[in-house]
Amino acid sequence: MTTTEFRLGFAGTPVLAAVILEHLLQCPDYRICRVYTQPDRAAGRGQKLSMSPVKQVALQYAIPLSQPEKPADFDSEQDLTRFDALVVVAYGLILPPDKLQRPRLGCINVHTSLLPKWRGAAPIQRAIEAGDTETGITIMQIREGLDSGPVLHQVKCPITESDTSATLHDKLAVLGAAALVETLDKIRQGKVQPVEQDHRLASYANKISKQEARIDWSRSAIEIERQIRAFNPAPMAYTEFNRTSFRIQEARVLDQPVNVLPGNIISYGDEGVDVATGDGILRLLKIQPEGKRMMSVSDFLNGRPDFFSQQE
Repeated sequence: MTTTEFRLGFAGTPVLAAVILEHLLQCPDYRICRVYTQPDRAAGRGQKLSMSPVKQVALQYAIPLSQPEKPADFDSEQDLTRFDALVVVAYGLILPPDKLQRPRLGCINVHTSLLPKWRGAAPIQRAIEAGDTETGITIMQIREGLDSGPVLHQVKCPITESDTSATLHDKLAVLGAAALVETLDKIRQGKVQPVEQDHRLASYANKISKQEARIDWSRSAIEIERQIRAFNPAPMAYTEFNRTSFRIQEARVLDQPVNVLPGNIISYGDEGVDVATGDGILRLLKIQPEGKRMMSVSDFLNGRPDFFSQQE
């Protein structure tokens, strides 16, 4: 392998991107010359300005930083032409087409699915929600069009029956960091052969809306349990019992027949709250009453033992 320094720009915003950026920073063959991330946003109850995880890493390592407000402002420093490549990970801003070819080798994206499946904003959540048993990391060249560029490298990752979007995110962050470095190494050696995606097989992972998080009890217990795992930790699936809203963190499908209308509570106790669905019974295990902390059903019943005895 050549020992010539490989100059990179890095564009990303959330924790996933921060994990991959930190991994890259530990690789002596690669120099991160500039980081691009979203502008600071108001967050939390106090609506205080909050830095993105990627900005925090950039400041920690004293890397030059840009936070363009809109696509037209991207690369105002005219640095892209000085980079060998721009790495993009969950940046949240669509790069202008005229800037994609400015780096010597173009722009490289780390995507958390096995493209062309689950293009778009929420591939981790949609894979769990759909009941997929496998996902992975795709390293691809960025072209115009949503996640449609040639594939440079893919790594597979199983989805277990207990995975939430949080646990799967963490697995894919580690895989993505290693896959990116492996791909960059092969690019430097001239050993990468881009493979065009089969666009006929494409599916789309639309952004998760808060409205989707409300549980529809007419769906099957299996579908609702997947929804709960897919929307954990955000936006969290929720429902209402006795005029009280509950966020649901964990549930289990019971292999039992159901003979009451969906949404009705069949039984409850320290083991959980059993709720009828359109097909099967779902046992709620961890719940968060509005304005309270997340807790087990047992802990909730310690304070309100008769809450589920009547249904409105």
